[in-house]
Amino acid sequence: MRALIQRVKEAEVRVGERVVGRIGPGLVVLLGVARGDGEKDARWLAQKVAHLRVFDNEAGRMAHSLLEKGLAVLVVSQFTLYGDCRHGRRPDFNAAAPTEQALPQYRSF
Repeated sequence: MRALIQRVKEAEVRVGERVVGRIGPGLVVLLGVARGDGEKDARWLAQKVAHLRVFDNEAGRMAHSLLEKGLAVLVVSQFTLYGDCRHGRRPDFNAAAPTEQALPQYRSF
């Protein structure tokens, strides 16, 4: 599994004109699931993200986690995190899990 995280003041995901997810302050997580990833991987990465100290304290130093601050998280499935562009000009996504395998791990995360 791979997670790309970004601190946000607010974020939303739209499908067409419909908002399918929205948060205030917190983290947006783009989550990629690889072939062979399991529930154990999802739990480990979720704990890692939840406890990352990426939020400022009173002195402006990153010292607080998502959980400590009680902030939100918006998780977006992103198979392109497993795109391999080392050969040729067309990305290879074979390392990304197929939808039927990735969806349970995404939900577990």
